[in-house]
Amino acid sequence: MKKFNIRKVLDGLTAVSSATPTQPLGVRENDLIHETLQSEHFQLCKTVRHGFPFQPSAMALDPVQKLLAIGTQSGALRIFGRPGVECHCQHESGAAVIQLQFLINEGALVSALADDSVHLWNLRQKRPAVLHSLKFNRERITFCHLPFQSKWLYVGTERGNIHIVNVETFTLSGYTIMWNKAIELSSKAHPGPVVHISDNPMDEGKLIIGFESGIVVLWDLKCKKADYRYTYDEAIHSVSWHHEGKQFICSHSDGSLTIWNIKNPTRPQQTITPHGKQPKDGKKPEPCKPILKVEYKTTRLGEPFIILSGGLSYDTVGRRACLTVMHGKSTAVLEMDYPIVDFLTLCETPYANDFQEPYAVVVLLEKDLVVIDLAQNGYPIFENPYPLTLHESPVTCCEYCADCPVDLIPALYSVGLRQKRQGYSKKEWPISGGNWGQGTQSYPEIVITGHADGSLKFWDASAIMLQVLYKLKTAKVFERSRSKDDKPSTEIVDEDPFAIQQLAWCPESRVLCVAGVSAHILIYRFSRQEVITEVIQVCVCVCVCVCVCVCVCVAGVSAHILIYRFSRQEVITEVIQVCVCVCVCVCVCVCVCVCVCVCMCVCGRRLGPYPHLSLQQTRGHHGSHTGVCVCVRVCVFVCVCVCVCVCMSVCVAGVSAHILIYRFSRQEVITEVIQLLEVRMQCELNDLDSPEVGGDQTQVTHTSSSSPSPQATAPQTRPSTSSNNSDHTRDNVPCLKVRSSSLKQSPGYQVELVVQLVWVSGEPPQQISSLAINSAYGLVVFGNSTGVGVVDYLQKTVLLNLSTTELYTTNDPYQRQPRSPRKSRQPSGGLCDINEGTATSDDRCKSPTSVLSSNHQQFYNGAGKDHRDNSFSRSRSSSVTSIDREGREGITALCFCETMARRAEGGGPQSAMWVGTSLGTVLTITLSLPPAGEQRLLQPIIASPSGALVRMKGGILRMAFLDAAGVFQCPPYEQWYEPNAAEEERTRRRRGGGLVSPCGGGGGGGGGGGSGGEVERDSQFAVLCSEKQAKVLSLPSQTCVSKHNITETSFLLRADVVVLNSGACVTCFCANGHIMTLSLPYLRPLLDVNYLPLTDMRIARTFCFSNLGQALYLSSPTEIQRLTYSQEVCENLQEMLGELFTPVETPEAPNRGFFKGLFGGGAQSLDREELFGETGAGKAPRSMAQHIPGPGGIEGMKGAASGIVGDLARTRMALDERGQKLSEVEEKTAAMMASADSFSKHAHEMMLKCKDKKWYQF
Repeated sequence: MKKFNIRKVLDGLTAVSSATPTQPLGVRENDLIHETLQSEHFQLCKTVRHGFPFQPSAMALDPVQKLLAIGTQSGALRIFGRPGVECHCQHESGAAVIQLQFLINEGALVSALADDSVHLWNLRQKRPAVLHSLKFNRERITFCHLPFQSKWLYVGTERGNIHIVNVETFTLSGYTIMWNKAIELSSKAHPGPVVHISDNPMDEGKLIIGFESGIVVLWDLKCKKADYRYTYDEAIHSVSWHHEGKQFICSHSDGSLTIWNIKNPTRPQQTITPHGKQPKDGKKPEPCKPILKVEYKTTRLGEPFIILSGGLSYDTVGRRACLTVMHGKSTAVLEMDYPIVDFLTLCETPYANDFQEPYAVVVLLEKDLVVIDLAQNGYPIFENPYPLTLHESPVTCCEYCADCPVDLIPALYSVGLRQKRQGYSKKEWPISGGNWGQGTQSYPEIVITGHADGSLKFWDASAIMLQVLYKLKTAKVFERSRSKDDKPSTEIVDEDPFAIQQLAWCPESRVLCVAGVSAHILIYRFSRQEVITEVIQVCVCVCVCVCVCVCVCVAGVSAHILIYRFSRQEVITEVIQVCVCVCVCVCVCVCVCVCVCVCMCVCGRRLGPYPHLSLQQTRGHHGSHTGVCVCVRVCVFVCVCVCVCVCMSVCVAGVSAHILIYRFSRQEVITEVIQLLEVRMQCELNDLDSPEVGGDQTQVTHTSSSSPSPQATAPQTRPSTSSNNSDHTRDNVPCLKVRSSSLKQSPGYQVELVVQLVWVSGEPPQQISSLAINSAYGLVVFGNSTGVGVVDYLQKTVLLNLSTTELYTTNDPYQRQPRSPRKSRQPSGGLCDINEGTATSDDRCKSPTSVLSSNHQQFYNGAGKDHRDNSFSRSRSSSVTSIDREGREGITALCFCETMARRAEGGGPQSAMWVGTSLGTVLTITLSLPPAGEQRLLQPIIASPSGALVRMKGGILRMAFLDAAGVFQCPPYEQWYEPNAAEEERTRRRRGGGLVSPCGGGGGGGGGGGSGGEVERDSQFAVLCSEKQAKVLSLPSQTCVSKHNITETSFLLRADVVVLNSGACVTCFCANGHIMTLSLPYLRPLLDVNYLPLTDMRIARTFCFSNLGQALYLSSPTEIQRLTYSQEVCENLQEMLGELFTPVETPEAPNRGFFKGLFGGGAQSLDREELFGETGAGKAPRSMAQHIPGPGGIEGMKGAASGIVGDLARTRMALDERGQKLSEVEEKTAAMMASADSFSKHAHEMMLKCKDKKWYQF
């Protein structure tokens, strides 16, 4: 007999449950669906970055090309042209950018970094690249200067020396200006670092050098010596020339300005302290804050402009940063919202030796970019067309919708026009360089950002642009506290109580649902009409009770019941006897049961049901309800008993959490149904098996409350963990106070309903962790770490309110045990923290659903500490103990659908709601909807939990559905109609087929392809994705079609089912940085790219996928990075990007004039090639700097290609210019011919006139 081998059996089971099975499970070979998406349809690349550069450090301007460049402390470069033309670059080293210099009208940019390296960027291609790099080894770079139309770059160092770099070859010249030769004997000490370098506007051979100590040297480049030295007692920050080259102005650390004549180095010609108090005795003004930068600009017809930053008096404590504009006798102080990083003056000419004629000032702030109009009175600012207000309030969440309805963007734009501010300059935006890309996308895209102040912004993200459409302020629905002292004690966050945490949006019906950090939910409808309404509020309690007592209930054969409570202390008490008339009931010991202790209290709100004993909720507006409340404690029941009462009463508990009590009678009566009790039932779990002997004793607090019942006595309430006894007053109250007065709502999104979770006996509600809305059903469902709630926003009622354990009905697979008290306060500031590097190493490897235990906000602020095992996800062992120790099971995913969950129920698809939990369980709730129309507003919706459907590894992230042919099914939705229109029109619109249900063609999504065989049309597929794996189930049979283990060592942060190229796929973003796509329905891997490791929880909070291969995330607190995983978009991206460099003629140099040319008063030129070249200056030491060559020199840069479309556009432009010039030549030739003909005619007439005249005839 052959020996049985158990190993082969285990190997076979392992092969069946492998990640990618060779044959899909549960589907016959002839029923396989042909998947249209293949791996060649996917490619990952970044597209464009929007927003304000995070932590800017430098700025430069090309006045001819009209381009603006901004460098940051992280080594990033952002280049801006006209609206819609912008580019993002990144230095590989990541060092801070300390200075930028454009090669004006040459299509190149020089950047100097804090790591003492200089880089040359090519801007003649759509994606700029580094051509050359030069790394200094011995000295630190402090300042750079590149003269206009020069290829020699002056580099000042911390030692006070100046080196010269050839930007064509990026090699050092042998010509060096040493600090000791520059100052000689004028100073006994080292002059300090070089803070300024510039050449004389009228003489290129004269170079002015500013040292930090206060010494300024005018250096003669030809003679290699100092002509003049100017010394001042205060340190220098910046220097600026007068255009005639006879004067210059310096800004100093004491808040003063000194104007020097180059011929008089002994003392300044004039000293000004713009913001200093002038003493009457003629003494020196009081010192002020340093003037960090000054610019001296002249005009032909008026007084010069002196523009400076800083210099405020020290007694102006708390005053914001200012930019001062001095023009003649007037001084304007312009306050800024943020500190000033740098500023540049826009002038009519790029030449420094001519009247500059300034017309605007570009001011770079720490968190904003402002352009001031100098030509208008009052100096108004230009309206900024760039999407730089993204971080106006810190971004807390994002939503990305590609291929939205085409009429949605115009509708949002029309209502957003009314929100635009007034008072801007009437001139056009002055930074207008570059050209838009040639390629376009045919589908509209919308990005929604939620912010810490409770506002939402809608952005038009079509193609690769980003433009704000509409702004919605949710905070105006609530009452605001005027000061910190007036802040209500019910707020669960210390800062930003209105911060947006979750978004659910239906673009087709334009219904918006917003969840905030204060456990509040707002439902909005879109309307084009202005209304004044009252704010309707519904309060919901989805909470758990803190119960630390352990009770034992024993029933004896003598019809008596003894209730014992565990205690560590010895007490002497009286035995209390309660005589009860009990109906016929049977209690069977399973694991735990409910021991009821009667206590009297006041119920301020109607609260949620409990599995065994709860309330029957009534419909209508919430008010204050007073009655008898039953306090329930989790107890251990150890026996089976049957109690019979002769009063012949029957008590029935229904699945809708209601209890009916019947009494037998032989007579017929007509009575009213009396609802006596409204009961609040609560339960909480913990990983404690039993109380430890010898541990700390939890004190039980007793409070008194009133009751209308005559039998009311002072009950013993459940223990509170609050540190203050005043927490007992925070019961059944929401965290925020809704406005009591009428609210004027402008056209746009108007609030329909406010839903708030309430405090319970001093314990705050848990924050919302998942959210979903369905306009076809008129329902909103939300979940947190405690349970789930369903609200009917059409009838303004709470439809369902269940804890997670109640969703299992009677099939709960987990052992739940009592939990110790939790903390009553949520940490604050997590969602809107914009500081980098706040997340610890432990936080970076946490699963999003693993932090739902006691504080859901740990995931959002990255500041929570977890001393448990650092595994990426919880174990799915069959051991009940391992599951118990993971704590509470929260709600992580919600989905409305039309599904065929069970074959036995028969019929077609049924309305349902699927719920995913943090322990990997998928549960279903069936919905019974009344007919549409008036009956929908009158009849209630019946929601019935159906128990668990499937279990997976890790928390559930996404649930979606495919039809029998593999086509993506979107949830049913209602077409948008004007909610404030006339009743007849609104009724007609809703009856005219406003509801759209998923069908075989997909309600709005693409398909997975055709069927390879006969597939049942009454079936569908359910796609489930958790933190660890993905599954596809066949419905209604509930068989597993395919399963894929996505990761074992990490966990997923985001998963979604998207439509791409007429097919559907699963997209995943993993915590280890991988972006993956899986085919549907067979989950074949199509893409796996190591893109971006999780370094900040901000990325996990904001990363989102969209249809048609689009995705985005918040790359920094102020910037959004968009990317694509579609091969088609990647191929067209080069055509969609804008051109930074465009051919523009350099303006002509100013005319020297006859007398200046005759007497030598004009600008003096310098042959720098002869002076700095290898022939005249020799070679620099090799150890001074290291040259890192790039792909080509500046000659190759001018001919660099930027795509076929760019080449064709430039060729077309060149042909147009050539044709225009030829036409001009033709016109000039014709004019010359006409002139010659005229001259010939006049000459012939003169000849005939003078032909017969004698010599003496005049």
